[in-house]
Amino acid sequence: MAARASRAGAWLGTILALLAGSLFGAEDTRGSQQPRVTIQPRSRGAAEDAGPRGANIRVDTELVLIPVTVTDPLNRFVTGLEKEHFRIFEDKVEQTITHFASEDAPLSVGFVFDVSGSMGAKLRKSREAVAQFLKTSNPEDEFFLVQFSDRPELVIPFTHEGEEIQNRLTFTQSKGRTALLDAVYLALHEMKRARNPRKALLLVSDGGDNSSRYTQSEIKKLVREADVQIYAIGIFEPIYSRGRTAEELAGPTLLSEIAEHTGGRHYPVENVNELPDIAAKIGIELRNQYILGYSPTNRQKDGKYRRVQVKLVQPKGLPPLRAFWRLGYYAPVE
Repeated sequence: MAARASRAGAWLGTILALLAGSLFGAEDTRGSQQPRVTIQPRSRGAAEDAGPRGANIRVDTELVLIPVTVTDPLNRFVTGLEKEHFRIFEDKVEQTITHFASEDAPLSVGFVFDVSGSMGAKLRKSREAVAQFLKTSNPEDEFFLVQFSDRPELVIPFTHEGEEIQNRLTFTQSKGRTALLDAVYLALHEMKRARNPRKALLLVSDGGDNSSRYTQSEIKKLVREADVQIYAIGIFEPIYSRGRTAEELAGPTLLSEIAEHTGGRHYPVENVNELPDIAAKIGIELRNQYILGYSPTNRQKDGKYRRVQVKLVQPKGLPPLRAFWRLGYYAPVE
Protein backbone atom coordinates (compact mmCIF):
# COMPACT_ATOMS: atom_id res chain seq x y z
CA MET A 1 0.00 0.00 0.00
CA ALA A 2 2.86 2.35 0.77
CA ALA A 3 4.43 1.68 -2.63
CA ARG A 4 1.11 2.31 -4.34
CA ALA A 5 0.61 5.57 -2.46
CA SER A 6 4.15 6.58 -3.37
CA ARG A 7 3.49 5.94 -7.04
CA ALA A 8 0.20 7.87 -6.92
CA GLY A 9 1.89 10.76 -5.12
CA ALA A 10 4.71 10.83 -7.63
CA TRP A 11 2.25 10.85 -10.52
CA LEU A 12 0.23 13.69 -8.98
CA GLY A 13 3.43 15.63 -8.42
CA THR A 14 4.36 15.16 -12.06
CA ILE A 15 1.01 16.56 -13.22
CA LEU A 16 1.27 19.57 -10.95
CA ALA A 17 4.81 20.26 -12.08
CA LEU A 18 3.80 20.07 -15.73
CA LEU A 19 0.85 22.41 -15.19
CA ALA A 20 3.22 24.84 -13.52
CA GLY A 21 5.30 24.95 -16.68
CA SER A 22 7.66 21.98 -16.69
CA LEU A 23 8.17 20.71 -20.23
CA PHE A 24 8.76 17.35 -21.87
CA GLY A 25 9.04 15.98 -25.39
CA ALA A 26 5.96 14.38 -26.93
CA GLU A 27 7.67 11.89 -29.21
CA ASP A 28 6.33 8.32 -28.90
CA THR A 29 9.15 5.90 -28.07
CA ARG A 30 7.37 2.55 -27.80
CA GLY A 31 8.06 -0.53 -29.91
CA SER A 32 7.26 -0.64 -33.60
CA GLN A 33 5.34 -3.92 -33.44
CA GLN A 34 2.07 -2.05 -32.89
CA PRO A 35 -0.15 -1.35 -35.93
CA ARG A 36 0.47 2.35 -36.44
CA VAL A 37 1.95 4.95 -38.73
CA THR A 38 4.64 7.19 -37.27
CA ILE A 39 5.51 10.64 -38.55
CA GLN A 40 9.01 11.71 -37.58
CA PRO A 41 8.51 14.91 -35.56
CA ARG A 42 10.73 17.94 -36.01
CA SER A 43 13.23 18.63 -33.30
CA ARG A 44 11.81 21.19 -30.90
CA GLY A 45 13.46 23.71 -28.65
CA ALA A 46 13.35 23.66 -24.90
CA ALA A 47 10.66 26.35 -24.91
CA GLU A 48 8.08 24.22 -26.79
CA ASP A 49 5.00 23.75 -24.66
CA ALA A 50 3.74 20.38 -23.57
CA GLY A 51 1.11 19.08 -21.19
CA PRO A 52 0.31 16.51 -18.55
CA ARG A 53 0.98 13.01 -19.80
CA GLY A 54 -2.08 11.19 -21.04
CA ALA A 55 -4.73 12.87 -18.91
CA ASN A 56 -8.31 12.24 -19.93
CA ILE A 57 -10.67 15.18 -20.40
CA ARG A 58 -10.30 17.29 -17.27
CA VAL A 59 -11.95 20.59 -16.51
CA ASP A 60 -11.00 23.24 -13.97
CA THR A 61 -11.23 27.01 -14.07
CA GLU A 62 -8.27 27.29 -16.45
CA LEU A 63 -7.67 24.12 -18.47
CA VAL A 64 -9.53 21.54 -20.56
CA LEU A 65 -7.64 18.43 -21.72
CA ILE A 66 -9.03 16.30 -24.58
CA PRO A 67 -7.63 12.88 -25.62
CA VAL A 68 -7.57 12.37 -29.42
CA THR A 69 -6.97 9.24 -31.49
CA VAL A 70 -5.84 9.63 -35.11
CA THR A 71 -6.07 6.85 -37.71
CA ASP A 72 -5.29 6.46 -41.41
CA PRO A 73 -7.63 4.93 -44.07
CA LEU A 74 -6.42 1.45 -43.05
CA ASN A 75 -7.43 2.19 -39.44
CA ARG A 76 -3.82 2.21 -38.27
CA PHE A 77 -2.89 4.60 -35.48
CA VAL A 78 -0.94 7.66 -36.57
CA THR A 79 1.68 8.91 -34.13
CA GLY A 80 4.33 11.61 -34.43
CA LEU A 81 1.96 14.48 -35.29
CA GLU A 82 2.78 17.93 -33.94
CA LYS A 83 0.61 20.54 -32.24
CA GLU A 84 0.23 22.48 -35.48
CA HIS A 85 -1.55 19.48 -37.05
CA PHE A 86 -4.54 20.05 -34.75
CA ARG A 87 -7.20 22.73 -34.37
CA ILE A 88 -9.75 22.63 -31.57
CA PHE A 89 -13.10 24.41 -31.25
CA GLU A 90 -15.50 24.88 -28.34
CA ASP A 91 -19.06 25.70 -29.33
CA LYS A 92 -17.69 26.58 -32.81
CA VAL A 93 -15.17 29.09 -31.40
CA GLU A 94 -11.55 28.18 -32.09
CA GLN A 95 -9.37 27.77 -29.00
CA THR A 96 -5.61 28.16 -28.57
CA ILE A 97 -3.88 24.85 -27.86
CA THR A 98 -1.57 25.53 -24.93
CA HIS A 99 -0.73 21.96 -23.88
CA PHE A 100 0.21 19.07 -26.18
CA ALA A 101 1.46 15.56 -25.43
CA SER A 102 1.50 12.08 -26.97
CA GLU A 103 3.11 9.87 -24.35
CA ASP A 104 1.72 6.75 -22.72
CA ALA A 105 0.55 7.16 -19.14
CA PRO A 106 -1.01 4.89 -16.48
CA LEU A 107 -4.65 3.93 -16.96
CA SER A 108 -7.51 3.10 -14.63
CA VAL A 109 -9.64 0.54 -16.49
CA GLY A 110 -12.98 -1.00 -15.60
CA PHE A 111 -14.10 -4.20 -17.33
CA VAL A 112 -17.90 -4.37 -17.69
CA PHE A 113 -18.58 -7.99 -18.59
CA ASP A 114 -21.90 -9.47 -19.72
CA VAL A 115 -22.69 -12.87 -18.14
CA SER A 116 -26.38 -13.03 -19.12
CA GLY A 117 -27.87 -16.27 -20.39
CA SER A 118 -27.33 -15.53 -24.07
CA MET A 119 -23.55 -15.19 -23.55
CA GLY A 120 -23.02 -18.91 -22.91
CA ALA A 121 -21.24 -19.91 -26.14
CA LYS A 122 -19.45 -16.55 -26.32
CA LEU A 123 -17.87 -16.54 -22.87
CA ARG A 124 -14.63 -18.31 -23.78
CA LYS A 125 -13.64 -15.84 -26.50
CA SER A 126 -14.86 -12.94 -24.36
CA ARG A 127 -12.51 -14.06 -21.58
CA GLU A 128 -9.68 -14.25 -24.13
CA ALA A 129 -10.51 -10.70 -25.20
CA VAL A 130 -9.97 -9.39 -21.67
CA ALA A 131 -6.68 -11.34 -21.46
CA GLN A 132 -5.44 -9.78 -24.70
CA PHE A 133 -6.35 -6.30 -23.51
CA LEU A 134 -4.41 -6.88 -20.30
CA LYS A 135 -1.31 -7.77 -22.33
CA THR A 136 -1.22 -4.15 -23.56
CA SER A 137 -1.18 -2.75 -20.00
CA ASN A 138 1.74 -1.24 -18.11
CA PRO A 139 2.75 -1.88 -14.45
CA GLU A 140 1.12 1.31 -13.16
CA ASP A 141 -2.32 0.47 -14.56
CA GLU A 142 -5.16 -0.54 -12.25
CA PHE A 143 -8.31 -2.52 -13.02
CA PHE A 144 -11.71 -3.50 -11.67
CA LEU A 145 -14.36 -5.96 -12.84
CA VAL A 146 -18.14 -5.49 -12.99
CA GLN A 147 -20.18 -8.49 -14.15
CA PHE A 148 -23.85 -8.22 -15.01
CA SER A 149 -26.87 -10.31 -15.84
CA ASP A 150 -30.17 -9.59 -14.01
CA ARG A 151 -28.21 -7.00 -12.02
CA PRO A 152 -24.64 -5.73 -11.97
CA GLU A 153 -22.07 -6.75 -9.37
CA LEU A 154 -18.65 -5.33 -8.56
CA VAL A 155 -16.80 -8.62 -8.21
CA ILE A 156 -13.24 -7.23 -8.07
CA PRO A 157 -12.55 -3.65 -6.92
CA PHE A 158 -9.46 -1.78 -8.12
CA THR A 159 -6.33 -3.91 -8.28
CA HIS A 160 -2.95 -3.69 -10.03
CA GLU A 161 -3.03 -7.46 -10.63
CA GLY A 162 -4.56 -8.26 -14.00
CA GLU A 163 -4.38 -11.97 -13.14
CA GLU A 164 -7.07 -11.42 -10.51
CA ILE A 165 -9.45 -10.31 -13.26
CA GLN A 166 -8.58 -13.27 -15.49
CA ASN A 167 -8.86 -15.81 -12.68
CA ARG A 168 -12.30 -14.56 -11.68
CA LEU A 169 -13.56 -14.68 -15.27
CA THR A 170 -12.39 -18.30 -15.57
CA PHE A 171 -15.23 -19.40 -13.28
CA THR A 172 -17.91 -17.16 -14.80
CA GLN A 173 -21.19 -18.81 -15.80
CA SER A 174 -23.93 -17.30 -17.91
CA LYS A 175 -27.52 -16.92 -16.73
CA GLY A 176 -30.34 -14.40 -16.47
CA ARG A 177 -31.26 -11.22 -18.31
CA THR A 178 -29.19 -8.15 -19.28
CA ALA A 179 -28.93 -5.11 -16.97
CA LEU A 180 -26.41 -3.31 -19.17
CA LEU A 181 -27.35 0.26 -18.24
CA ASP A 182 -27.21 -0.48 -14.53
CA ALA A 183 -23.77 -2.03 -15.06
CA VAL A 184 -22.47 1.13 -16.73
CA TYR A 185 -23.82 3.17 -13.82
CA LEU A 186 -22.09 0.94 -11.26
CA ALA A 187 -18.81 1.04 -13.21
CA LEU A 188 -18.82 4.82 -13.44
CA HIS A 189 -19.50 5.00 -9.71
CA GLU A 190 -16.53 2.71 -8.99
CA MET A 191 -14.34 4.76 -11.33
CA LYS A 192 -14.59 7.66 -8.88
CA ARG A 193 -12.05 5.73 -6.79
CA ALA A 194 -9.49 5.72 -9.62
CA ARG A 195 -5.96 6.87 -8.84
CA ASN A 196 -4.87 7.58 -12.43
CA PRO A 197 -5.93 10.66 -14.42
CA ARG A 198 -6.73 8.58 -17.51
CA LYS A 199 -9.82 6.40 -17.15
CA ALA A 200 -11.54 3.94 -19.50
CA LEU A 201 -14.25 1.27 -19.48
CA LEU A 202 -14.16 -1.82 -21.69
CA LEU A 203 -17.73 -3.08 -22.10
CA VAL A 204 -18.31 -6.58 -23.55
CA SER A 205 -21.93 -7.53 -24.24
CA ASP A 206 -24.07 -9.39 -26.78
CA GLY A 207 -27.26 -7.37 -26.73
CA GLY A 208 -29.35 -4.46 -25.64
CA ASP A 209 -30.71 -3.86 -22.16
CA ASN A 210 -33.78 -5.68 -20.81
CA SER A 211 -33.37 -5.59 -17.01
CA SER A 212 -32.12 -2.17 -15.82
CA ARG A 213 -33.66 0.34 -13.44
CA TYR A 214 -31.83 3.26 -15.09
CA THR A 215 -33.06 4.56 -18.42
CA GLN A 216 -31.06 5.19 -21.59
CA SER A 217 -31.46 8.95 -21.23
CA GLU A 218 -30.19 8.87 -17.64
CA ILE A 219 -27.10 6.86 -18.57
CA LYS A 220 -26.36 8.92 -21.67
CA LYS A 221 -26.39 12.07 -19.53
CA LEU A 222 -24.17 10.38 -16.96
CA VAL A 223 -21.51 9.32 -19.48
CA ARG A 224 -21.41 12.85 -20.89
CA GLU A 225 -20.65 14.14 -17.41
CA ALA A 226 -18.09 11.47 -16.56
CA ASP A 227 -14.33 11.78 -17.06
CA VAL A 228 -14.17 8.29 -18.61
CA GLN A 229 -13.68 6.96 -22.15
CA ILE A 230 -15.94 4.01 -22.94
CA TYR A 231 -15.04 1.31 -25.46
CA ALA A 232 -17.75 -1.23 -26.27
CA ILE A 233 -17.47 -4.59 -28.01
CA GLY A 234 -20.93 -5.63 -29.13
CA ILE A 235 -21.32 -9.31 -30.05
CA PHE A 236 -24.36 -9.41 -32.32
CA GLU A 237 -26.13 -11.96 -34.45
CA PRO A 238 -26.26 -11.04 -38.16
CA ILE A 239 -28.97 -8.49 -38.90
CA TYR A 240 -30.89 -11.02 -41.00
CA SER A 241 -31.02 -13.64 -38.20
CA ARG A 242 -34.43 -14.75 -37.03
CA GLY A 243 -35.62 -14.38 -33.48
CA ARG A 244 -33.71 -11.22 -32.54
CA THR A 245 -35.56 -9.32 -29.82
CA ALA A 246 -36.28 -5.60 -29.93
CA GLU A 247 -33.57 -5.06 -27.28
CA GLU A 248 -31.00 -6.97 -29.36
CA LEU A 249 -31.90 -4.96 -32.44
CA ALA A 250 -31.39 -1.74 -30.46
CA GLY A 251 -28.09 -2.94 -28.98
CA PRO A 252 -25.67 -1.60 -31.62
CA THR A 253 -27.17 1.89 -31.55
CA LEU A 254 -27.19 1.98 -27.76
CA LEU A 255 -23.53 0.96 -27.46
CA SER A 256 -22.45 3.37 -30.18
CA GLU A 257 -24.16 6.33 -28.50
CA ILE A 258 -22.72 5.49 -25.08
CA ALA A 259 -19.18 5.08 -26.42
CA GLU A 260 -18.92 7.91 -28.93
CA HIS A 261 -20.01 10.64 -26.53
CA THR A 262 -16.99 9.80 -24.38
CA GLY A 263 -14.35 9.79 -27.12
CA GLY A 264 -14.30 5.99 -27.14
CA ARG A 265 -15.61 3.68 -29.85
CA HIS A 266 -18.01 0.81 -30.44
CA TYR A 267 -16.75 -2.29 -32.23
CA PRO A 268 -19.63 -4.51 -33.43
CA VAL A 269 -18.65 -8.17 -33.88
CA GLU A 270 -20.45 -11.08 -35.56
CA ASN A 271 -17.59 -13.61 -35.43
CA VAL A 272 -16.55 -14.28 -31.82
CA ASN A 273 -13.08 -15.35 -33.00
CA GLU A 274 -12.37 -11.66 -33.68
CA LEU A 275 -12.89 -10.66 -30.03
CA PRO A 276 -9.28 -11.06 -28.76
CA ASP A 277 -7.79 -9.05 -31.64
CA ILE A 278 -10.31 -6.24 -31.24
CA ALA A 279 -9.70 -6.01 -27.49
CA ALA A 280 -5.94 -5.83 -28.08
CA LYS A 281 -6.53 -3.09 -30.64
CA ILE A 282 -8.51 -1.07 -28.09
CA GLY A 283 -5.66 -1.45 -25.60
CA ILE A 284 -3.16 -0.23 -28.18
CA GLU A 285 -5.42 2.70 -29.10
CA LEU A 286 -5.42 3.88 -25.50
CA ARG A 287 -1.61 3.90 -25.66
CA ASN A 288 -1.52 5.97 -28.85
CA GLN A 289 -3.53 9.08 -28.04
CA TYR A 290 -2.69 12.76 -28.25
CA ILE A 291 -3.66 15.11 -25.45
CA LEU A 292 -4.79 18.61 -26.45
CA GLY A 293 -5.15 21.21 -23.72
CA TYR A 294 -6.63 24.69 -23.86
CA SER A 295 -7.98 27.42 -21.60
CA PRO A 296 -11.57 28.12 -22.75
CA THR A 297 -12.32 31.60 -24.01
CA ASN A 298 -15.77 31.17 -22.44
CA ARG A 299 -15.00 31.75 -18.74
CA GLN A 300 -18.56 31.44 -17.48
CA LYS A 301 -19.05 28.86 -14.74
CA ASP A 302 -22.60 28.05 -15.71
CA GLY A 303 -22.53 24.25 -15.67
CA LYS A 304 -23.68 24.10 -19.29
CA TYR A 305 -22.59 21.49 -21.83
CA ARG A 306 -19.82 22.71 -24.14
CA ARG A 307 -19.43 20.97 -27.49
CA VAL A 308 -15.87 20.25 -28.62
CA GLN A 309 -14.68 19.70 -32.18
CA VAL A 310 -11.19 18.69 -33.31
CA LYS A 311 -10.01 19.31 -36.86
CA LEU A 312 -6.85 17.89 -38.40
CA VAL A 313 -4.46 19.94 -40.52
CA GLN A 314 -3.58 17.32 -43.12
CA PRO A 315 0.19 16.57 -43.16
CA LYS A 316 1.75 16.62 -46.61
CA GLY A 317 2.36 13.25 -48.21
CA LEU A 318 -0.14 11.32 -46.06
CA PRO A 319 -3.56 9.93 -47.02
CA PRO A 320 -6.61 11.49 -45.37
CA LEU A 321 -6.55 11.02 -41.61
CA ARG A 322 -9.45 10.68 -39.18
CA ALA A 323 -9.67 11.87 -35.59
CA PHE A 324 -11.76 10.58 -32.66
CA TRP A 325 -12.28 12.68 -29.54
CA ARG A 326 -14.67 13.37 -26.67
CA LEU A 327 -17.61 15.38 -28.01
CA GLY A 328 -17.88 17.82 -25.12
CA TYR A 329 -17.87 18.46 -21.40
CA TYR A 330 -19.88 20.25 -18.73
CA ALA A 331 -18.49 23.59 -17.59
CA PRO A 332 -17.76 24.02 -13.88
CA VAL A 333 -20.36 25.66 -11.66
CA GLU A 334 -19.70 28.82 -9.61
